[in-house]
Amino acid sequence: MRFGLRALVAAVLSAVAAATYADEKPLWEGGLGIGAVVFNDYRGADTTHLYPLPVPYFIYRGEILKSDSEGLRGKFFTRPRLEFALSVNGTTPVRNSPAREGMPNLRPTIELGAALNVHLWRSDDDRYKLDLRMPVRGALTLEAAPRFVGGFFAPNVNLDIAQLKGAQGWKLGMLAGPLFANRRYNDYFYSVAPQYETAERPAYEARGGYAGAQVLLSLTRRYPKYWIGAYLRHDFLDGASFISSPLVTTHSYWAGGVAIIWIIGQSKRTLESND
Repeated sequence: MRFGLRALVAAVLSAVAAATYADEKPLWEGGLGIGAVVFNDYRGADTTHLYPLPVPYFIYRGEILKSDSEGLRGKFFTRPRLEFALSVNGTTPVRNSPAREGMPNLRPTIELGAALNVHLWRSDDDRYKLDLRMPVRGALTLEAAPRFVGGFFAPNVNLDIAQLKGAQGWKLGMLAGPLFANRRYNDYFYSVAPQYETAERPAYEARGGYAGAQVLLSLTRRYPKYWIGAYLRHDFLDGASFISSPLVTTHSYWAGGVAIIWIIGQSKRTLESND
């Protein structure tokens, strides 16, 4: 589910950044929405699934700790161009995949880590924002006895463009960057042990390294009581270190999602914020 649920949530929440600039805003806002995502079972699989899902919404605009479209992050630097952020992602379970017939099912995973974000450029009115984001995450299986299944590095350049300075405009987000994974991570998804070798599926031992690239577009808009958003993502696997795995059945594909969120509550306390 690389940039699946996380991309959908971020796409919707990113409308908050376009809502107002240097205006009085609630210290926190919360809500809940519904959405749907369509994506491949794993990167390189030619099988897809549609997942309806709830979409949580929470914004916190503290002086040190913030939670918004860029994740949970803290301003621990005196330099305003740098931020540390919590980075979270995950993958869905893989069952009954034709390419993996006879092989064990893949457990869902959660990826946890941190990102160093560098603010490369801001327009004078804050409508245009260009960032370099460098998240590093470790993946754990979601089961009774979780297993560590490797690490992932996903540096990317992110550009946000707000139509208007006020709350009613559309906001376009664009993200692109390469992906890198270590041997253990790729082994979990792409290796074929000798006991699972068939005439059509030779044994394969995955290596770490370059894991392809992704481009993501999101479009969002905030209304007084709700937000709407959508995203579209394209994966490129040509040149990836695991490209010769028999479990990789497509080298290029699209994924996407839509969501709507209703605001349930917000704090009475306000503060001036550019976020």
